[in-house]
Amino acid sequence: MNRLGITLSAFSLFSLAVALPTNDAAAQQTQRVSFKTPAANTKYTQQHFVDVGDVPGHQVRVFEIHRTFPNDPPVINGVKPKEQWTRGTSDYIDTNGTANNHVIYVMENGDKFFVRLSVLAQNNLNPDGSKKSTTSSTGPITGGTGKFTTIKGIVRSTNVFDPKAGFNDGQTEIEYSVGN
Repeated sequence: MNRLGITLSAFSLFSLAVALPTNDAAAQQTQRVSFKTPAANTKYTQQHFVDVGDVPGHQVRVFEIHRTFPNDPPVINGVKPKEQWTRGTSDYIDTNGTANNHVIYVMENGDKFFVRLSVLAQNNLNPDGSKKSTTSSTGPITGGTGKFTTIKGIVRSTNVFDPKAGFNDGQTEIEYSVGN
Protein backbone atom coordinates (compact mmCIF):
# COMPACT_ATOMS: atom_id res chain seq x y z
CA MET A 1 0.00 0.00 0.00
CA ASN A 2 1.31 3.43 -0.80
CA ARG A 3 1.53 6.34 1.63
CA LEU A 4 -1.74 7.94 0.35
CA GLY A 5 -3.60 4.64 0.76
CA ILE A 6 -2.33 4.21 4.33
CA THR A 7 -3.24 7.79 5.19
CA LEU A 8 -6.76 7.40 3.74
CA SER A 9 -7.25 4.08 5.57
CA ALA A 10 -6.11 5.59 8.85
CA PHE A 11 -8.37 8.62 8.33
CA SER A 12 -11.34 6.35 7.53
CA LEU A 13 -10.79 4.27 10.67
CA PHE A 14 -10.44 7.40 12.80
CA SER A 15 -13.64 8.86 11.30
CA LEU A 16 -15.51 5.63 11.96
CA ALA A 17 -14.27 5.52 15.56
CA VAL A 18 -15.45 9.10 16.14
CA ALA A 19 -18.81 8.53 14.44
CA LEU A 20 -19.71 5.33 16.31
CA PRO A 21 -20.89 5.94 19.86
CA THR A 22 -19.61 3.89 22.75
CA ASN A 23 -22.14 2.01 24.89
CA ASP A 24 -22.27 4.91 27.37
CA ALA A 25 -22.85 7.45 24.61
CA ALA A 26 -25.59 5.32 23.07
CA ALA A 27 -27.36 5.30 26.44
CA GLN A 28 -27.42 9.12 26.48
CA GLN A 29 -30.55 9.62 24.43
CA THR A 30 -31.71 13.20 24.08
CA GLN A 31 -34.97 13.88 25.88
CA ARG A 32 -37.25 16.86 25.40
CA VAL A 33 -39.80 18.29 27.80
CA SER A 34 -41.98 21.35 27.28
CA PHE A 35 -44.11 23.04 29.93
CA LYS A 36 -45.87 26.27 30.90
CA THR A 37 -44.61 28.53 33.66
CA PRO A 38 -47.80 30.41 34.59
CA ALA A 39 -47.82 33.80 36.28
CA ALA A 40 -50.01 32.34 39.04
CA ASN A 41 -47.05 30.19 40.18
CA THR A 42 -44.41 32.90 39.68
CA LYS A 43 -43.31 35.62 42.07
CA TYR A 44 -40.64 38.31 41.84
CA THR A 45 -39.06 38.01 45.31
CA GLN A 46 -36.54 40.84 44.83
CA GLN A 47 -35.97 43.58 42.29
CA HIS A 48 -33.65 46.56 42.38
CA PHE A 49 -33.94 49.14 39.59
CA VAL A 50 -31.26 51.77 38.96
CA ASP A 51 -31.74 54.58 36.44
CA VAL A 52 -28.72 54.82 34.14
CA GLY A 53 -29.33 58.50 33.39
CA ASP A 54 -28.30 58.62 29.72
CA VAL A 55 -31.78 58.41 28.13
CA PRO A 56 -35.28 58.27 29.64
CA GLY A 57 -36.37 54.75 30.61
CA HIS A 58 -32.84 53.25 30.67
CA GLN A 59 -32.55 51.06 33.77
CA VAL A 60 -30.34 48.28 35.00
CA ARG A 61 -31.93 45.78 37.33
CA VAL A 62 -30.98 42.90 39.59
CA PHE A 63 -33.83 40.49 40.27
CA GLU A 64 -34.91 37.15 41.66
CA ILE A 65 -37.90 35.12 40.52
CA HIS A 66 -39.32 32.09 42.35
CA ARG A 67 -41.55 29.59 40.51
CA THR A 68 -43.38 26.58 41.88
CA PHE A 69 -44.89 23.58 40.10
CA PRO A 70 -48.01 22.71 42.13
CA ASN A 71 -50.10 21.26 39.27
CA ASP A 72 -49.04 18.81 36.58
CA PRO A 73 -45.27 19.41 36.78
CA PRO A 74 -43.04 18.17 33.97
CA VAL A 75 -40.88 15.08 34.50
CA ILE A 76 -37.16 15.56 33.92
CA ASN A 77 -34.94 12.46 34.12
CA GLY A 78 -37.72 10.68 36.01
CA VAL A 79 -38.09 13.43 38.65
CA LYS A 80 -40.55 16.32 38.95
CA PRO A 81 -39.34 19.83 39.74
CA LYS A 82 -40.54 21.36 42.98
CA GLU A 83 -39.35 24.91 42.37
CA GLN A 84 -37.23 27.10 40.14
CA TRP A 85 -35.12 30.09 41.16
CA THR A 86 -34.02 32.64 38.58
CA ARG A 87 -31.50 35.30 39.49
CA GLY A 88 -30.41 37.79 36.90
CA THR A 89 -29.48 41.22 35.67
CA SER A 90 -31.15 43.22 32.93
CA ASP A 91 -30.18 46.30 30.93
CA TYR A 92 -33.38 47.71 29.43
CA ILE A 93 -34.52 50.90 27.78
CA ASP A 94 -38.31 50.93 28.12
CA THR A 95 -38.17 47.12 28.60
CA ASN A 96 -36.12 46.57 25.42
CA GLY A 97 -32.68 45.06 25.80
CA THR A 98 -30.80 42.11 27.20
CA ALA A 99 -30.59 40.14 30.43
CA ASN A 100 -28.43 37.36 31.82
CA ASN A 101 -30.14 34.82 34.04
CA HIS A 102 -28.90 32.01 36.26
CA VAL A 103 -31.55 29.37 36.93
CA ILE A 104 -31.66 26.62 39.54
CA TYR A 105 -34.23 23.83 39.20
CA VAL A 106 -34.84 22.17 42.58
CA MET A 107 -36.36 18.73 42.14
CA GLU A 108 -38.77 16.85 44.45
CA ASN A 109 -35.95 14.54 45.59
CA GLY A 110 -33.66 17.49 46.46
CA ASP A 111 -31.42 17.17 43.39
CA LYS A 112 -30.74 20.31 41.36
CA PHE A 113 -29.59 21.36 37.93
CA PHE A 114 -28.32 24.70 36.75
CA VAL A 115 -28.88 26.81 33.62
CA ARG A 116 -27.33 30.03 32.28
CA LEU A 117 -29.68 31.95 29.97
CA SER A 118 -29.10 34.83 27.57
CA VAL A 119 -32.28 36.87 27.22
CA LEU A 120 -33.54 39.27 24.58
CA ALA A 121 -36.48 41.46 25.66
CA GLN A 122 -38.77 43.46 23.38
CA ASN A 123 -41.54 45.87 24.22
CA ASN A 124 -44.28 45.57 21.60
CA LEU A 125 -47.01 48.16 21.05
CA ASN A 126 -50.50 46.66 20.75
CA PRO A 127 -53.14 48.17 18.40
CA ASP A 128 -54.99 49.63 21.43
CA GLY A 129 -51.85 51.54 22.50
CA SER A 130 -50.98 49.22 25.40
CA LYS A 131 -47.56 47.57 25.59
CA LYS A 132 -46.66 43.91 25.83
CA SER A 133 -43.13 42.96 26.87
CA THR A 134 -41.82 39.60 25.68
CA THR A 135 -38.57 37.71 26.08
CA SER A 136 -36.83 34.97 24.19
CA SER A 137 -34.18 33.08 26.17
CA THR A 138 -31.70 30.35 25.39
CA GLY A 139 -28.80 28.82 27.24
CA PRO A 140 -26.89 25.73 28.32
CA ILE A 141 -27.47 23.47 31.27
CA THR A 142 -24.24 24.01 33.22
CA GLY A 143 -24.34 21.14 35.74
CA GLY A 144 -26.32 19.39 38.40
CA THR A 145 -26.38 17.28 41.57
CA GLY A 146 -27.51 13.72 42.32
CA LYS A 147 -29.35 12.19 39.35
CA PHE A 148 -28.44 15.34 37.39
CA THR A 149 -24.65 15.29 37.92
CA THR A 150 -24.01 14.41 34.27
CA ILE A 151 -26.90 16.32 32.68
CA LYS A 152 -26.16 18.24 29.49
CA GLY A 153 -28.47 20.19 27.25
CA ILE A 154 -30.12 23.45 26.39
CA VAL A 155 -33.09 25.41 27.71
CA ARG A 156 -35.26 27.68 25.61
CA SER A 157 -38.07 29.86 26.90
CA THR A 158 -40.43 32.61 25.89
CA ASN A 159 -42.17 34.88 28.36
CA VAL A 160 -44.63 37.73 28.58
CA PHE A 161 -43.62 39.93 31.50
CA ASP A 162 -43.98 43.23 33.31
CA PRO A 163 -41.27 43.66 35.94
CA LYS A 164 -42.93 46.68 37.56
CA ALA A 165 -46.23 44.83 37.97
CA GLY A 166 -44.45 41.61 39.01
CA PHE A 167 -46.02 39.63 36.15
CA ASN A 168 -44.16 36.79 34.39
CA ASP A 169 -45.87 34.08 32.31
CA GLY A 170 -44.11 31.72 29.93
CA GLN A 171 -43.33 28.54 28.11
CA THR A 172 -40.12 26.51 28.58
CA GLU A 173 -38.52 23.70 26.59
CA ILE A 174 -35.64 21.65 27.96
CA GLU A 175 -33.64 19.39 25.64
CA TYR A 176 -31.26 17.23 27.66
CA SER A 177 -29.35 14.00 28.04
CA VAL A 178 -27.99 12.35 31.17
CA GLY A 179 -24.95 10.10 30.87
CA ASN A 180 -23.02 7.79 33.14
